[in-house]
Amino acid sequence: MITLVTGGTKCGKSSYAEKILDSFTGQKYYIATMNPVGDDAEAIIARHVQMRCGKNYVTVERFRDIGETDIPKGSGVLLECVGNLCANEMFVGMEILHPADKIVTGIKQLSEKTAELVIVTNEVGSDGNDYTPDTMAYIRQMAFINRRIAEFADNVVECVYGIPLLRKGKLI
Repeated sequence: MITLVTGGTKCGKSSYAEKILDSFTGQKYYIATMNPVGDDAEAIIARHVQMRCGKNYVTVERFRDIGETDIPKGSGVLLECVGNLCANEMFVGMEILHPADKIVTGIKQLSEKTAELVIVTNEVGSDGNDYTPDTMAYIRQMAFINRRIAEFADNVVECVYGIPLLRKGKLI
C-alpha cells in the first residue's frame, strides 16, 4: 500500500502520515531526507524526532539516491519528505540537475521493498508568486514528481489545517 500525503507548510501532514503507520505491526522505518544544515533545519529535525519518540521507528538518513535505501522486505516506511529530497538531488554544488525521473524511479524501487509506504510531500507553486529561475525549476520538478507519485499511489491525502482530505483511494 502506498499513501501520498501532501499539503502546505505546518498543515499536519507529518502527524497524519505517522498515524497511518500507528497500527503497522512490523518494523517501521523513518527515512529522513532533510539535510541538517542551518538553525531552521535543526529545529525541524528535533521536532520530528520528538513526534516519533516511543513509536518504534528506526531512522535512516537518506539525502539522495532514495532507491538505494537498504530496507528489509515487508517493512513499514515513512518517507519524509519529497521536497527536501528534490532539493538535495537538484542543487548539487553549482550545478542544477533535473532529478524528477530519478526520484520517481527511486520511490518505486523503495515501494517494492515495503508492505506499507507513506510518502510526505509539499504543495508548491500554487501561490502565484514570481520566483527566481532556480526556484521555478524546483517547482516544476516537484510538480512532475508529485503528479507521478499520485498516479501510482493507492491513496492520496491532502492535509488542510490539520484535516485530512481524501483525493484518491481511502482515508486511513
